Amino acid sequence: MVDAPEQPDEYLVRFTDTRYGRMRSRVLGTPGGAPPVVTVMGMAVSDYLLPAQAALSWTQTHLLDLPGLAGSGEAPHRLEVSEYADAVADWLRDNDLPPVILAGHSSGTQVAAHAAAACPDRVAATVLASPTVDPKARSVPRALYYWRRDSAYPMPGLEESHRPEWRRAGFRQLVHLMRAHLRDRLEETVQRIHGPLLVLMGQQDKLCTERWARDLADRAENGRLVTVPGPHTFLWKDPSSWSAPVRELAVREAVR
Repeated sequence: MVDAPEQPDEYLVRFTDTRYGRMRSRVLGTPGGAPPVVTVMGMAVSDYLLPAQAALSWTQTHLLDLPGLAGSGEAPHRLEVSEYADAVADWLRDNDLPPVILAGHSSGTQVAAHAAAACPDRVAATVLASPTVDPKARSVPRALYYWRRDSAYPMPGLEESHRPEWRRAGFRQLVHLMRAHLRDRLEETVQRIHGPLLVLMGQQDKLCTERWARDLADRAENGRLVTVPGPHTFLWKDPSSWSAPVRELAVREAVR
């Protein structure tokens, strides 16, 4: 059995105030010639993305915790996807960075897409890794069914990583998050994104179909789909799996 990925032992922690509360970001790497990568957490969980952030050692990365979740401060109320995106947009405007590659994983793709559409001057390119929510899973029972099917893929250490952040969110917040993201339509949002869009999908992903992922890329102004081995949480299975396609995207943007 493959062991859980190694967590980075050093990173810088920053806090930024937004209209919906204080957001924690964790910074890895150092600035270079490539655009920095800013990644939006998944549904209530963030720590599992740290190894994938560390894998992008060729640039500086920032992992964002959304208000009210993981290591961020409390939100004034339970937020909708568009409000989480407003908080990310505030973060992008308040941090002195060159135009970034804005990424999201799972439900974070929906937040990242809204923020990218709202801040074209701050976002050089967008990455949607394991996008949600595929039309086949747009009800709570169906979403849970496909999530359980995907969870059958062996992922040592993943649930243990999630538990503290699930506890912080609490059951009611988790239910609200699921319903809020089920209401959001990513295929409509991507049509408002200017600039390159990279869709990444695990070949064994049970939550997302390749047909829908390809449709997302096709709907974008400049979209591309890349599939990699693994399930919905392919970034935990192999944190380095996104490094080459994201770096290729970053290099293209650096020379534009």
